[in-house]
This record gives sequence, C-alpha cells and structure tokens, in this order.
Amino acid sequence: MDHRTLRVSRQPHALRVVIDRPEQANGINGDLMRDLHAVLDLAESDPSLRMVVLEGAGPVFCSGMDFADAARDSASGGDGTLASEGGRAFYGLLKRFTTVPRIVVCVVDGRVTGGGVGLVAASDFVYASERSSFALPEALWGLLPCCVTPFLIRRVGFQPAYAMTLSTLPVPAARAAQLHLVDELTDDTEPLLRRLASRLTKIDPGVIGDGKRYFERMWLPADRTEQTAVGEFTRLMSSPAVRERIAGFATERRMPWEAAR
Repeated sequence: MDHRTLRVSRQPHALRVVIDRPEQANGINGDLMRDLHAVLDLAESDPSLRMVVLEGAGPVFCSGMDFADAARDSASGGDGTLASEGGRAFYGLLKRFTTVPRIVVCVVDGRVTGGGVGLVAASDFVYASERSSFALPEALWGLLPCCVTPFLIRRVGFQPAYAMTLSTLPVPAARAAQLHLVDELTDDTEPLLRRLASRLTKIDPGVIGDGKRYFERMWLPADRTEQTAVGEFTRLMSSPAVRERIAGFATERRMPWEAAR
C-alpha cells in the first residue's frame, strides 16, 4: 500500500508500521490519521493478521499535533480542519484503536508528547525502552489534552492523568511502567512480539474483537465522553491566544512563554 506518512511491512501474522515523519517529529496531521485508518482497514480485512505494531522513526515516537499544519489552518482564516474537525477525527482514531478486532501494540523508543500519548494509551500493549519519556505539554499552549485524557484515564487512572496534564512534566519510562502506561520495559522488543504473536494465533480472531467491545462497555458512556472531549478541544483551538502561540512556535520556534521577536 502507498502511504504518505508511514512505512508498512508485513510479517506472517502482523503489520509493522513506522510513523515516518522525522522532520516533523512524527507529528499528527490529517494524512497520518488517514494512513493509520488505512492500515487498520487492511489488518481488519485479513483474518491471518492478528496484530498491528506501531513504531516511530527517529528519536521521537510521536510529538502530537503537527503545529505547522495548525498554523497553516489558522493563517487560512477558517476555524477549519483543526478547530472543528481535527478533534473529532483524532478521537475517532483513538477509539478505533480500542475497538478494532486486532491487537494494537506500540513500541516506543524515545520521546512521546501530546497526542502521541493518546496513541500509546489507546493501544492494547505498550513496550518501551528505558530512554523513553511521556509528557502532556498542552497546558503550556493554553490547551488541554482533551482527546487523550479519556483513554489515558482508562489506562492509568484519574490522578496520574490529572498530574501529567497540569504539571506538563515528562514521565520517565520506569515511572510510566509503574503507572501501567507501559506494559513492558525492554530494549529488545522482538522476543515479546514473537511471543505475543504466537499466542494470538491460538485465539479465534472474533474473540479479540469481542473482548475489546466487552471492555469498552465496562468504561464510561462513550458518546458523552466523546462529545465532551471534542467540544472542549474545539473551544480551546478556536481561541486567538492559542492560535498565536501555535503560530509563533511553528514559524519562529518561539515557546509560548517567550515574547514575540
């Protein structure tokens, strides 16, 4: 398959997927979300595939929202893609991670920020190296990790998600493992992936989908959670102050607490 933002390879029972936007710190934009949906479509259409393994090219697994895209959206004059539709599209992608009848594994080796934490939190298994870290810096820009939070709370509980959001401080890999954001700390994920793939081939594919749907029903009312998350993201992204901070970083690499040059 032809993807603009991913490198995809096939193994006997898995798709290996690498986010391949290292110049943009593997930031999330519309193309990346569409490509990830296409990969999930492929995995879902082939009963021999039991697992999707997601990695990142370079020292950053995923830096969250692509601020360059956000700045272009703001400069175009519309509330456009990011403010009104971006939140819904991203939430929908994370929700699909939790419902697709295939196992989604994130393999992390490096920094994860913002929406990248959402990709991790929505995955079924997370394997990370000791040099990895996880942070939600959105509050520095006047934002909140609206779409990430429901999936993060589901994985780690209320207080760790709350603390990550309001402190904006990075969580090192060892602490992330204690919080259950990471399932296994390792510098060699291949034995873990082989063992998991071998076990999954012994499970009827339908049971994976049944299990994921069942556990989704054990969680908070999905429709209300999505409405709240997307609505708040849209409100915050529509703020002129937030747009100015994003544009300043995208064009001048200016941090939000720095004065305009």
